[in-house]
Amino acid sequence: GPEELLVPTQGGPVRGFRVPAGPPPLAAAAFLGIPYAEPPLGPLRFAPPRPARPWPGVLEATAHPHACFQPVDTMFPGFGGSEMWNPNREMSEDCLYLNVWAPSPRPPAPAPVLVWIYGGGFYSGAASLDVYDGRFLAAAEGVLVVSMNYRVGALGFLALPGHPEAPGNVGLLDQRLALRWVQANIAAFGGDPGAVTLFGESAGAASVGLHLLSGASRGLFRRAVLQSGSPNGPWATVGAAEGRRRAARLGRLLGCPGAGAGGAVTNETELLGCLRAAPPPRLVEHEAAVLPQQGVFRFAFVPVVDGDFLADTPEALLGGPGSAEAEVLLGAVQDEGTYFLVYGVPGFGKDNESLISREEFLGGVRLGVPQANELAAEAVVLQYTDWLDQDNPVKNREALDDIVGDHNVVCPLMHFAQRWAERGGTVFAYLFDHRASNLLWPPWMGVPHGYEIEFVFGQPLNPGLNYTAEEEQLSRRIMRYWGNFARTG
Repeated sequence: GPEELLVPTQGGPVRGFRVPAGPPPLAAAAFLGIPYAEPPLGPLRFAPPRPARPWPGVLEATAHPHACFQPVDTMFPGFGGSEMWNPNREMSEDCLYLNVWAPSPRPPAPAPVLVWIYGGGFYSGAASLDVYDGRFLAAAEGVLVVSMNYRVGALGFLALPGHPEAPGNVGLLDQRLALRWVQANIAAFGGDPGAVTLFGESAGAASVGLHLLSGASRGLFRRAVLQSGSPNGPWATVGAAEGRRRAARLGRLLGCPGAGAGGAVTNETELLGCLRAAPPPRLVEHEAAVLPQQGVFRFAFVPVVDGDFLADTPEALLGGPGSAEAEVLLGAVQDEGTYFLVYGVPGFGKDNESLISREEFLGGVRLGVPQANELAAEAVVLQYTDWLDQDNPVKNREALDDIVGDHNVVCPLMHFAQRWAERGGTVFAYLFDHRASNLLWPPWMGVPHGYEIEFVFGQPLNPGLNYTAEEEQLSRRIMRYWGNFARTG
């Protein structure tokens, strides 16, 4: 009834609304746009988040608020396969809000909670995307689903390590503050704060892994799901010195004082003042140019090994001693590399077969493993070449898919799984190999990065979306796996 839609929280009461969630009578109670942090504006830009102030009266939690500032993908204008990842709300720095979906009617006992952290290379993403709609998962599995916006790009990950007002990792601290909000408030929605499972994909999965490795986050959740990403990937973190260099480079590109040539910070206060004054679109516009080399699957502003959130590199922390470990579910899709190839490697296209010559293959290796020297690149070529058929354009295309996918997702994930198991953690692994019947990307791309998400969130239960009956069953099965994992590990 209406009483389950009016929920008390520490910041004040919130009112949600009931949404249909599959065939009647399945429904969920949705609470959209609950503030969990003070808007990170003015002097709070680049700074760790502060808890939201209480509000007077009842907060109407009925619409997704702003998305955080990010570049909009214009590679394939009007094409649904890329547009589905673009922010579907106006962008603003005032973006730190979270959403809760609860089964309706409310379950009799406190229910497990699944907290979603979106991906997007730490430079993009929004909890308001249609594909992250938590209603189907909440209703089908009788769990609570929570998602939060967190700051991305320079606004979330610019780092002047050691500087209290721009320490780096504030996007991860946004996530952690949302997890604290869940601990404090989720019981009022019918959730069990002792049964929180994090799940995320790509940079969201890397984030989940970083919370697993960060002492101050570990008490805020019980289990973790890493979909197509891990904290030890070559793109997921940078060292403190490189983080500082990238902040200085951004300052140079904006013409700020305090940033010297070659990535030196000459005056932190001046640099920070100038970066704080810049309009967000200007920051976004220059972000990519701070990268040290051209390549695919590399992002400019990412988590930094700061000695605080991350005591050491993810690699070192994984090899170190473990405590009683969280159970982990992790996996990848069949074709992790193709999405990045179509964006960044010559010879690949959305509207053709992307048959790759030997020349294009060799060039693609340099972009696919951008930090490799000549010798390492040669080793990659040797490993992935069929020498009896080295001019086969289909094999060259598939080899590059494997190289980009293995280097960035599959190998780091398998390494994470092995290390986690060695520390005494339980690991469940999957490979997702179903290509959706209504997928808009071309057949050569197979099952691209990100295309298990719609099945995890139960999108095939939405009759307007043209999935097959078998796909609805597959989605129900996957939701059941994720739900069972959240319930019992």
